[in-house]
Amino acid sequence: METLEMMPVRIRIAAIVRKAIYSGEYKSGDELSLTDIAAQLGVSRTPVREAFQELEGEGLITLRMNKGAVVNTVDRKFIRDIFEMRMLLEAEAARRAAEKGMDKKMLEALLGRLYNLREHIGAADTAEYTALNQAVHQAVWQAADNRLLTVCLLRMWNGPSVGRGQDAAADHYRHSTDEHISILESIRDRNAEEAKNAMLRHIGRSMENMLAYYPET
Repeated sequence: METLEMMPVRIRIAAIVRKAIYSGEYKSGDELSLTDIAAQLGVSRTPVREAFQELEGEGLITLRMNKGAVVNTVDRKFIRDIFEMRMLLEAEAARRAAEKGMDKKMLEALLGRLYNLREHIGAADTAEYTALNQAVHQAVWQAADNRLLTVCLLRMWNGPSVGRGQDAAADHYRHSTDEHISILESIRDRNAEEAKNAMLRHIGRSMENMLAYYPET
């Protein structure tokens, strides 16, 4: 049985900070401290510095010499650009995964976890959902068998794209779990077109969740 590679620490940190910027937790002009974020996440400054370099390359932050970084302006177009690129790449990854096939034991294991999560969605916690969400997407990228495709997607990864509102997390977990099941079942059935479309629907809804943080002007 194939195994999934753990995301590098810098990628996981970049994803956490990226999501915080997308959702407005960190706003334009906010200063980000290497030391503070390292302490919050329980890591050394080195992977945080590497994560900051990734985020600067995306235009999300501007590095300051020995002073951490400053958050740049993020608007609706920025969010759309990112998620539209994810839609293109992840849909292609799903299509390729269906054509090439995914490791059977891995696929069955992921579907089993998703079916169980769907049955107990009300009791799901953030850590459980986040880990499974990451595992599903990584499995699809791995099955697509294109290293550069995976590298590009890792650089855009932001974890669960939960929208606004008191019940937003539970609503996202429920819809996302159903979508993940549809994606993997299509891959299992070697239905490339439906795998592609299921992924497009999934990333498209995530985009709308993030856009909810940016009122139209």
